[in-house]
Amino acid sequence: MIALLARRFAGLVITLLIVSLLIFTVMDLLPGDPASILLGTSASPETLAALRHDLGLDQPLILRYGQWLTGVLSGDLGQSNTYGVPVAGLIVERLAVTLPLALMAIALSVAIALPLGVLAASRRGRVFDIAAALFSQISIAMPAFWVALLLIILFSTMLRLMPAGGFPGWSAGLMPALQALVLPAVALAMPQAGVLTRVARSAVLETMHEDFARTAVAKGLSRSAVLWRHVVPNALIPILTMIGLQFTFLVAGAVLVENVFNLPGLGRLALQALSQRDIIVMQDVVLFFAALVIVVNFIVDLSYLAIDPRMRKAA
Repeated sequence: MIALLARRFAGLVITLLIVSLLIFTVMDLLPGDPASILLGTSASPETLAALRHDLGLDQPLILRYGQWLTGVLSGDLGQSNTYGVPVAGLIVERLAVTLPLALMAIALSVAIALPLGVLAASRRGRVFDIAAALFSQISIAMPAFWVALLLIILFSTMLRLMPAGGFPGWSAGLMPALQALVLPAVALAMPQAGVLTRVARSAVLETMHEDFARTAVAKGLSRSAVLWRHVVPNALIPILTMIGLQFTFLVAGAVLVENVFNLPGLGRLALQALSQRDIIVMQDVVLFFAALVIVVNFIVDLSYLAIDPRMRKAA
């Protein structure tokens, strides 16, 4: 097991290094000169050349990549050209909004989809199954930003129960901060719940036809006991895979909902950095997103080994 974990971890590190090189190269190829954007079109060539030198843009690509990677490995993510502050502080500040939002959304998605998918599978072809399929189809078809607008109209404009946007900060208190994240979390969770419902239903249906499930029924166990004690635990692998993918999507892909609700999150920071051609912020934020995806997939892989003894033997 230790050798297996060492191989998986080595693969994770190599993947991160390759991804970091790709990110740096792609960012360097983006059109637009950061120095020209910072100084404006009226800047003289001498001033532009001096700023490019200060930013290190006149150095070879491989040298700049080495300097950036060395800084990342030492915890120094550089300084934002737009905000004039360390990028690490910016990421931590924005992550304090995006991470709780993603956790609330994924928790809501799992709370809705897992029981719905399991019960729909156990009642295949009945009214509940049809209703679950209808919910799944409708929620998948509705974009998160459109759901966000509907929630604002209903709960903020008409009922005046929730704030329409903004984030007071955690210093304002736990309840005001969580209240500001409720509607964005619901908007993000609904499409994901539809997808997860389908995955859970399919996984449970497939597992219900396994030999061990039929044997448990033949031994006299109730259908409920067979379903929740035997079928659902053995159907968790595809469900966990989807949850891992959804969590990383919610962290990295919440930019539209963050803009609708005017939340100072990490996705919005990446969008602002792209529009302002703040290369160092873009590189660090995209690398953080990529590292999050890789680490979450690594954790999901480890959970497979903990859940299924057959996979431990195969490994």
